[in-house]
Amino acid sequence: MQKKPTILQILPALNSGGVERGTIEISQAIVKAGWRSVVASSGGPMIAGVAYSGGEHVKLPLKSKSPMQIIKNIRLLAEVIDKYEVDIVHARSRAPAWSAYYAAKMTGVPFVTTFHGVYSSRNLLKQKYNSVMVKGQKVIAVSQYVKEHILRDYDCDVDKITLIHRGADLSLFSHDKVTPGCLEELAKTWRLPDDNVPVILMPGRLTRWKGHEVLIRALAKLPHRNFLCVLLGDDSGHPTFKQEMAQLIPSLNLEEYVRIAPNTKFMTEAYALCDMVVVPSTNPEAFGRVPVEAQAMGKLVIATNHGGFTETVIHNETGFLVEPGNVEDLSATLKFALELTPEQRNIMGQRGQHFVYENYSLQKMQQKTLDLYASLL
Repeated sequence: MQKKPTILQILPALNSGGVERGTIEISQAIVKAGWRSVVASSGGPMIAGVAYSGGEHVKLPLKSKSPMQIIKNIRLLAEVIDKYEVDIVHARSRAPAWSAYYAAKMTGVPFVTTFHGVYSSRNLLKQKYNSVMVKGQKVIAVSQYVKEHILRDYDCDVDKITLIHRGADLSLFSHDKVTPGCLEELAKTWRLPDDNVPVILMPGRLTRWKGHEVLIRALAKLPHRNFLCVLLGDDSGHPTFKQEMAQLIPSLNLEEYVRIAPNTKFMTEAYALCDMVVVPSTNPEAFGRVPVEAQAMGKLVIATNHGGFTETVIHNETGFLVEPGNVEDLSATLKFALELTPEQRNIMGQRGQHFVYENYSLQKMQQKTLDLYASLL
């Protein structure tokens, strides 16, 4: 009987975030294909997701950036590769990727990396540290923006790079999955008014580069107050910025029109409740799932014109792209979007939905990754 291929994915921890979600989504695809999925990390609450996917988790101190621990992890990972008869090692972050690279070399197993972000390389030492991510026999770029970054900043053969956009789970982000009870609970939490006022949603961690301040100041410049804006996200243990925004909102007389709401597990319902989604990140995002998820739900998206957003939002068709950090541009675009009729917004939303279904499904991302693994087996 032929042995099932075994894929080992390696990342620092399984706490929360896009890298972690992507790892679990690929674990699901590996198991569904009849293969064996093993994930190595230092642990975290998302271990349950690995188990639920049918994968196996190995706990190792992979979160550490200590050179001594990175060296020790080479042996530990080589033991895992031997024990589980691993066929491919897939590293998703730099520190554990160094250990994984040498462990894969020692055991003669193909090595794959994923560039989940754009790494800063302020000096030669940092550049050297980052360079492990181009040592894979195959290098996955999560967007064209990231692919261009790799080719511009690293010595990497273009033929090694495979562009695999991240995808939205279209079975989850669907109006068929909206639960009336959850919708009602969320509307109550957000204190939505009874009148049919347009709801602007900005999902995102409360941190400066996500652009909350730009959005708040843009809203303050609108000539009317015919909106309710929900800033949906937690402060991730850095409450200072949240306090700043909580003070800025009343200082601009927006306390009746802007709410800061905590993260919710009911994201499908969150998108269903809004009329448009704004993603005003001042730093370029490597990919950014929010515009894709929002468009899957048929929502018009306003995003900043850089990074992965330039690939996932079609200006004037599925939404609008605005200059990063430009309060005036965002305000003018919000005014225009709010003045559209619900029917006009729906037309843009439907275009966005079609665009996402064609290009950014989770299933497409999973299949392309499995195809890449198969090419190395």
